[in-house]
Amino acid sequence: MRESNYSTQVSLSLSVFSIILFVIAFLTPYWLVTDGHLNNPRFIHLGLWEVCFNNFQDIHRFYDNRFTGCLWVFEEEYYIIHDFLLPDFYILVQLLATLCFVMCIIVVPLTATLLRTLRDDDRYIGLLLAIGSCHIVGSVFGFIAVIIFGAKGDSRDWMPGWQNNDMGWSFALGVVGAVLLMPAGILYMVEARRERYKRLNEIVNREVNEHEDDYFQDHGPIASTQCPSNFTSEPPSRPRRPQKPGASNFPIRGGIQTDI
Repeated sequence: MRESNYSTQVSLSLSVFSIILFVIAFLTPYWLVTDGHLNNPRFIHLGLWEVCFNNFQDIHRFYDNRFTGCLWVFEEEYYIIHDFLLPDFYILVQLLATLCFVMCIIVVPLTATLLRTLRDDDRYIGLLLAIGSCHIVGSVFGFIAVIIFGAKGDSRDWMPGWQNNDMGWSFALGVVGAVLLMPAGILYMVEARRERYKRLNEIVNREVNEHEDDYFQDHGPIASTQCPSNFTSEPPSRPRRPQKPGASNFPIRGGIQTDI
């Protein structure tokens, strides 16, 4: 893509920016945080893959274990509270966010290949369509994930101290990244369509020019000997003797009219 236009540059910039934002959100544990108003909060912050507690105990009091520190949500130590820590909506958010993350990762090598591909290459349009499709699909997955987490993450039946829990900056980055993936993908699709129409027009114009060249080669200037005239030349007629004044133009009855 050594010869890029303005729309391609904008789509590339949006793509890089949105992917960076969502990857940061995907990896950082600040989707849900405590606002700091509690003196000794049992819940500190949580991401898609990590949660931090402070002297937290099972809310159902089934176990006397207390948890302090930050651990992976699937850590074996958290096994006894998985029914509380991993509700269905949270698992769904993890799945959708992972699918969006995978789409972002697939875009990276495709974009690198596109940057090394000339516009006249047959793969150019296919790469634009593939990158645009990955952006749009990833945006749909990511947007659904942040909507679900925004609706359920701060509910009163999940993390303790729900009155003092707020959405963190990781969640905000995830929202912005997921939303910006959509216009980036649309711009890639528009560029692919415009490039396709451009090539179709070039093919049509080339075929028309070739047809005209073949026509003029087959029907060039025709020699006069090969093109007979529709009018045959007549020899000059014999001059007729002028008639005497008063002579009639009609033949005399019983006589013979002659020019001699």
